[in-house]
Amino acid sequence: MPLRINLNSIQKLTDNISKHVRLSEEEILLLNSFWTRKVLEKNDYLLRNGEICRKDNYIISGTLKAFYINADTGQEEILYFATDEWWATDIESFRKQKPSIYNIQALEKTELLQTSFASFQSMLEQIPALERYFRIILEGYVGTLQKRMVMNNVYNAEHRYLDFLQSYPKLAAKIPQYLIASYLGISAEFLSRIRRRNKKPLN
Repeated sequence: MPLRINLNSIQKLTDNISKHVRLSEEEILLLNSFWTRKVLEKNDYLLRNGEICRKDNYIISGTLKAFYINADTGQEEILYFATDEWWATDIESFRKQKPSIYNIQALEKTELLQTSFASFQSMLEQIPALERYFRIILEGYVGTLQKRMVMNNVYNAEHRYLDFLQSYPKLAAKIPQYLIASYLGISAEFLSRIRRRNKKPLN
């Protein structure tokens, strides 16, 4: 059951939006009506493979991982991490309202703001400036995916690890080593050797 939204939570979303587009006071008040609050405990699933992504999710606090299970190895492979003031949604599943091909799970207690597909569409119609906001967010997401493709195809594991540390220091400080190794596409043992060479512990 959705929890009652609180002013601090919606203010964080409003502040994030305001970094990219300007909303009037009336639009900010209207914005509140489209969102509900949800809290996940550690290891709770936000989305499971085969389910339809019914909600778009903005993280107020906490950390999530998106992953799938490799059918050949049976191993968990990380697609992305998401933490405070990031979005965590299967965009394809949400946009087309079709089953997701991966899972999203909480790595710690996580507070979210959520909007349903119908509410999302209504919100964009009633607050047109948000079309630009979500376009900017999507462009940033696509840019991140492109960078990851280049890093995986061009650079070695050590370079990818060092780039992860520099790009996501907050995540690197609190995510277990084996999950970072999965994200980088290497073994946890190999990541340990890289860490020893660079003498930059994550935790």
